[in-house]
Amino acid sequence: MGCSKGLSTDEPVVSHSVIGGIPIYSGRHTQSDENTEVAATIPRSITPAAAHLVDRTRRHIALRLLPFLFILYITNYLDRTSVAYAAIGMSRDLGFSDRVFGLGAGIFFVSYVALQVPGALLVECWSARRMISATMITWGSLTALTGLVHTPTQLYLARFMLGAAEAGFFPGVIVYLSHWFIHDDRAKATSNFMAAIPISFVIGSPIAGWILGYSWFAIKGWRWLFILEGMPAILLGIVAFFYLTDFPGEATWLAAEQRQWIKGKLGEEKSVTAQAMSIRLALRSRTIWLLASVCFLNYFVLYSFYFWFPTMLKRQSGFSDVNVGLLGALPYLAAFVAMQVNGWHSDKSHERYWHSAVPFLIAAAGLLGLIIHPRSIPFSLLLFTMVGMCIAYLPVFWAIPTEILGQSAAAAAVGMINAVGSVAGFAGPYLFGYLNTRTGSLFYGLVVMMVSSLAGGLLMLCTPRSARTLVS
Repeated sequence: MGCSKGLSTDEPVVSHSVIGGIPIYSGRHTQSDENTEVAATIPRSITPAAAHLVDRTRRHIALRLLPFLFILYITNYLDRTSVAYAAIGMSRDLGFSDRVFGLGAGIFFVSYVALQVPGALLVECWSARRMISATMITWGSLTALTGLVHTPTQLYLARFMLGAAEAGFFPGVIVYLSHWFIHDDRAKATSNFMAAIPISFVIGSPIAGWILGYSWFAIKGWRWLFILEGMPAILLGIVAFFYLTDFPGEATWLAAEQRQWIKGKLGEEKSVTAQAMSIRLALRSRTIWLLASVCFLNYFVLYSFYFWFPTMLKRQSGFSDVNVGLLGALPYLAAFVAMQVNGWHSDKSHERYWHSAVPFLIAAAGLLGLIIHPRSIPFSLLLFTMVGMCIAYLPVFWAIPTEILGQSAAAAAVGMINAVGSVAGFAGPYLFGYLNTRTGSLFYGLVVMMVSSLAGGLLMLCTPRSARTLVS
């Protein structure tokens, strides 16, 4: 079961020692396992001209794709989390309670979860370019329309529809990156793409705080926030249709020898390292379900933090909306640096699991400090920054499924892992708001976040390194 497009892990690899007239490698190696015999080219020697071709190709692909995908993901997170800052103004104007905001933030993930696997498979079997373009235009329009809400029911409906629109974007991009980046570059590429998460808050927090303080044409600032943050997604969705290329073989912006090398290299890696598993078997893998559980625990912490950090900082400090926006950017700026360093070091050391677990443990320590309830605002910001470090696990973690599975199985697994994890996108913000409303204290919500973060780190270290560990 799988898609006909892209690279097949079931076909024998034909290794070429000459690409575009340039001799590449000398020597061949045969690697056998219980099911198949795979021929792989081993770079015992490589000519200077070939080394230049390889470096130029990798650099060209990175410069062509990563900056644009980075901008798209910034836009995605600005639209998804705009309600976090809009909540400050909506509570004043509409009288919404913490429970309403928790449900409004979380209901996004009900529809988002339901369409994760279909969205990822559409990218694999249909077209990343068309899928990404369509989702961006749709979610940008829905974000802008959220500025029209007046009642809790309208907020819930707008967020539910936004979740459906965004569902295929993230798993689709993760699969898309595996079409273009070799194993040695994949965690770095993913970290560069996912660095958009903290950067979106670094950019969006001050802007959102500033917009909230103004009204134009008798329209409140929080309504303008939704409208203005939805428009870039519509424009970029149109650009994406013409700019992105689905597979290396279709890339007219690469030279013929560059296309030949990247297709051959990706084919070798899939045949040597990926396990030939059907989609059905991948979704039954104990390893994949453990990764999904880790994702759930991490997202529980992250989305609770994303949606409630501005409110927590506002209540604890009493600062103005503008100052909350400015200070709210600091933890995400630190998280951006941590994400880049973690992805780089993971690729350099060829290790994924400890690099995925340590950010969880740092966040758990920060949450423990917040539970003790420090009175100092600077110290509180330091602890919030430690919680935000949990973001640094993302690029390393998402490199794992595409490295241990074949292409179509990886697409389904990425969609399934993100779908299970995204259930926490509903559970986390809603439970945090519910506990705040029932107890009048942040204490219990922070305790649940700390336990989730600690459990996620430990579970990551217990996850098998093979996708073939199956549930009986």
